[in-house]
Amino acid sequence: MVKIISDSTCDLSPELIAKYDIDILPLHIVLGEEDFEDGRGISPDEIYQWSDLHRQSPKTAACTLPDAMAALEPYVSAGREVIMFSISSSMSSTFNVMNMAAEQLDAGHLVTVIDSMNLSTGVGLQVIEAAEMAQQGKSAREIITHIEAIRPRVRASFVVDTLTYLHRGGRCSGLVAMMGGALRLHPRIGVADGKMAPGKKYRGKMDRVILSYAQEMEAELRTAKPDRVFITHSGCPESTITAVQEWLQSLGCFNEIHITRAGGVVSSHCGPGTLGVLFIAGE
Repeated sequence: MVKIISDSTCDLSPELIAKYDIDILPLHIVLGEEDFEDGRGISPDEIYQWSDLHRQSPKTAACTLPDAMAALEPYVSAGREVIMFSISSSMSSTFNVMNMAAEQLDAGHLVTVIDSMNLSTGVGLQVIEAAEMAQQGKSAREIITHIEAIRPRVRASFVVDTLTYLHRGGRCSGLVAMMGGALRLHPRIGVADGKMAPGKKYRGKMDRVILSYAQEMEAELRTAKPDRVFITHSGCPESTITAVQEWLQSLGCFNEIHITRAGGVVSSHCGPGTLGVLFIAGE
C-alpha cells in the first residue's frame, strides 16, 4: 500500500491522522532563541502569549533535511512507494527539503513529493483524498493523477479577526493594521495559484462577519464535492464555530463536516480568531 506523509501544516485532527494512517512531518516555530516542532512542543495559545508579550511575530521554518530523511527511511528500506505533501512551495522551502531527502536516500523511484499549492486544510483535503485511495489499494500513479486533477478545485479562504499578527510578520503595514483595528475591519484571505491574496474586507462583529463570509459561498458549496468540508479556526468562540457548522448542516450538501484547530505554523501568521471554510469545488 502506498504510504502518505504530510507536513504539519495540513492541520488535520489526531483522529483523522489516525483513521487514514498519515505520517506527519513537523515544520518549526522559532520564538526568540527557542525552536519548537509544530504540534509537538508548543500550543497555538502559548505562541500567542509569547507574541503579545514580546510584540513580535513568531518565525517559522521548513522541516529539516534529517527529519525528512528519517520520515522516509523506513518506507524506502521496505521498498514501499511514498507520496509526500507539502505546504505551497511559494510559502515554504519544505517542498524542496522533501525532494532533497528523497534524493539523499536515492529513492526518486519510490517517493513523489506533491506541492499542494495550498495551506492548512487546503493541504489536508488533498492528503485525505490520497489516503483514501491508498487504503483502497490504488497505485501511486493513480493517486497522483487524481490529486493533480482536484488540486485546482481546492477552495481555501479565511477571515482574519485581527491584523496585528499579519502586521508583526510584515504582511501588512502598521497604518493598515491600525486603521483596520479602528474600523473593525476583518479581511478575507484566499489562496490562489499557491499564494495568499487579500479579498473582501468585512466590517463589524466577528461572529456575524464569519457567518456572512460562509453564506456568501453558498452557491459553490451546494455544487462542491460532497465528501467533506472543513471548518478550520485558530481559536474562535464555540458559539461562532457552532453557528457555521449548523448553517453548513442546513445545506445538506456534505457527508462529513470536520472542525479542526489550525496548528502552530498557520496560527503564528494569522493570529487568534481566524476561521475558514475549506472544500473541493465541483467539476
